[in-house]
Amino acid sequence: MPVLDRRDREVVGTGVAVFTLVALCFSVAALIVAARAEGGGGAPAGAVPVRLGEFFVEPASIDAPAGGTLAVTNGGTSVHNLVVEDTEVRTADLDPGDSEVLDLGDLDAGAYTVYCAIAGHREAGMVGTLTVGGSGAAAGDSAHDAHVAQEALLREQNDAADETQKQPVDAYVAQLTEGANTEGVGNQPLEPRVLPDGTKEFELTASTIDWEVEPGKKVRAWAYNGQVPGPWIKVAVGDRVRVVFHNELPQSSAIHFHGIETPMAMDGVPFVTQDPVKPGETFVYEFVADKPQQGMYHSHHHAEHQVPDGLLGVFQVGDVPVPDGFGMGPVTQEVPMVLNDAGAIGLSLNGKSFPATAPVMAKVGETVAIHYHNEGLQVHPMHLHGVPQLVVAKDGVPLAQPYWVDTLNVAPGERYSVLVKPEARHLGPVDANGQPTPGIWAYHCHILTHAETESGMRYMVTTFIVTP
Repeated sequence: MPVLDRRDREVVGTGVAVFTLVALCFSVAALIVAARAEGGGGAPAGAVPVRLGEFFVEPASIDAPAGGTLAVTNGGTSVHNLVVEDTEVRTADLDPGDSEVLDLGDLDAGAYTVYCAIAGHREAGMVGTLTVGGSGAAAGDSAHDAHVAQEALLREQNDAADETQKQPVDAYVAQLTEGANTEGVGNQPLEPRVLPDGTKEFELTASTIDWEVEPGKKVRAWAYNGQVPGPWIKVAVGDRVRVVFHNELPQSSAIHFHGIETPMAMDGVPFVTQDPVKPGETFVYEFVADKPQQGMYHSHHHAEHQVPDGLLGVFQVGDVPVPDGFGMGPVTQEVPMVLNDAGAIGLSLNGKSFPATAPVMAKVGETVAIHYHNEGLQVHPMHLHGVPQLVVAKDGVPLAQPYWVDTLNVAPGERYSVLVKPEARHLGPVDANGQPTPGIWAYHCHILTHAETESGMRYMVTTFIVTP
C-alpha cells in the first residue's frame, strides 16, 4: 500500500540518521582513547597494526605475511575483540586502550573474514577481511577480491538489519486491521455512581495482575481495577467526589491525588495525613473538585515500586481550555497519555510498549486534546512529527500565552495539555484514483534509546494518523 511504503521509508531513514549520530559520537571518543594509547610499544617488528572501535575494524582489508602477526589495539570506548572466522585464532576481550599481539603462524595463505565477536558488534559493522601471504599482482588481486567480498557481506548484513527493523513496524501497523496485538487496555473511562445528594462515587480496587506490555511479554503489574494505567476519572468543576479505595494488594498502600487540591486528611500520604491502608482494608476519600485541574492519582506508599509497577491513573477536573486566535475549534477528542519508564511496566505509553502502543487518529480539521502525565522517573521530550502541538495548559492551569512546539519536555510529576489540529497538508500522497491517503506521523519520546534499538523501534513510540 502507498501509505505503508512511505512510512517504511521514513522508519528506515530515521534508523539510519540515529545510527550515524551515535556512531559519530563514539568515533570522537575512540580517537581520544586511541591517541592516549599510541606509543605503548610491545609489538614485534613487522607486526601489522589493527585498530578496533565503535563500530569498525581498521583497516577493513588487512594484508599480512604468512606466519606474521597483528598488533591489535582497542581504540574504542567499550570492550572489543578480533576473531578470525572458522579458526581458533582470536584475541582476548580487550578493554579500551588495551593491545594484544595476534599470532597468525597457523593460518594458511588465503583470504579470511575477521570480526568482533561481542554481541551485536559484527552486525553494527565490526567486520573486515584478512589476506595472509601472497605478493605482487597475486597479493593485489587477493586483496581486491577480499574487498569486494567484504562489501557484499556488508550489504547482506545491512539488508538483514533493515528487515529486522521493519518487523516491529509491520506488527504495529497490523493492529489497524487485525486489532490490538496485546491483551488489556488502560485509561478506560470510569463512570461514577451518583449518590442521592449528587456526590459522584468511584470505586478503585488495587490488586496484582498479569499485564501484557508488548506482544508476548507479560509482567506482574500492580493495578487499579485490573488495568494499567488505572481508569480515567473525569468530573466537572464543583462536583463532590467520593473515591472508595479497596486494597487487595499484598502490601499496604494509599491514594494520593497528585495535582488535585484536597483537604489535608484526603491527601493520601501514610504516616503524614492518614494511616496506611493495609491489605484487605478500605479507605474512603472525599473532597470537592472546585476548579479545573489536570491531575493524577497514584500510590504514595512504597511508591518507588508501586507507581512504576502500575498504580497510576488520570484524574481530570473540567475541560481543556481552547484559546482564541490560534484557529482551534472545539475539542472533539481527548487523549490522556501516561508516560512511564521504570518498574515492571518500564518504558511505555499508556502501559504499552511499541509495537503494542495505540495510535492517535484524527480527521482533517479535528481538534484533539492530548494530556501528558509523566509518572516515570525521567524527563521525556515528546516529539510529534509533522503536526504542531499548541501547549495550552501546564499542570491543569491554562497558560496566558499558549505556544507552539514539535517537542515538549515533560518532567516527572508534570502534566501538560496540548491541542493538535491536523490539516489537509498532513495527509499522505494521493493514490491511483487521485484520492489522498492517510498521513502517518511518528510520535515518540526523543530520548532515542527510549524509541529505537538494534531490533527496530520499540518502547515509547506510536503514531498520529490523519485521515480525510
